[in-house]
Amino acid sequence: MRRRLLAATVALLLAAAGAVVLLAYVRGADARALAGTRTVDVLVVDQAIPEGTPGEEVADLVRTERLPAKAAVEGGITDLAQLAGQVATADLQPGEQLLAVRFAAPEDLAVPGTVPPPPGASEVSILLEPQRAVGGRLAAGDEIGVYVSMKLENEAGKTVGTTHATLHGALVTQVQGAPAPAGEDVDTETVSSGGAAPTGSLLVTVALPARDAELVVFGMEHGTVWLTLEPEGADLDDTRIVTQGNVYGDLSGLGTVYGESE
Repeated sequence: MRRRLLAATVALLLAAAGAVVLLAYVRGADARALAGTRTVDVLVVDQAIPEGTPGEEVADLVRTERLPAKAAVEGGITDLAQLAGQVATADLQPGEQLLAVRFAAPEDLAVPGTVPPPPGASEVSILLEPQRAVGGRLAAGDEIGVYVSMKLENEAGKTVGTTHATLHGALVTQVQGAPAPAGEDVDTETVSSGGAAPTGSLLVTVALPARDAELVVFGMEHGTVWLTLEPEGADLDDTRIVTQGNVYGDLSGLGTVYGESE
């Protein structure tokens, strides 16, 4: 039994020694193969890098390898600082060289004619006739107000029309549908200097917190919605719920108006 154990131990030691010798030979062979060849250090993916990974987070996922210069792919990343502010545009697999073309700034990945929503915002789209969407002049990046008109029942059981500036500063992320271009068959005398009027509805997508998105959805489902363009410096103060009782201001002294006494 003791002889068998000794024999097994010797066999393991010989195997380990053989592995060390083989590894040294292989490394020596690699060195001999590269002797006289111009080499360069390249960054190679060591662990899978998922699409969207920020460039600042890939340092622990890559390794440096020395390759013959002719094996280095053009456009390879030589300094991870080059990836600052960029993200991976595809899944990168172990073994492939780290290339600049596989990274881009997030804003460059956006669909043309769109802007990304702010972090934490939801996007909701509403289909509106042009006159309800500033005549179709809205564009991605604009900030808008959302006005909702509804018919409500008051305490007396009467139906009362109401309008209110429900939201301000909503970010437009995309507008689908545009003014029809003026052609030869268009009466140019009736076209304003701002361009031809839209001929169809507009699909306006806005970015909002969920609590505000539900207000827009409710307005579309149960009332009517109008959008206003809110450029920088627009006066947004002193809005109120407008009804038929205050739309003309103070009605005192007018007596009976539309069947209602003051």
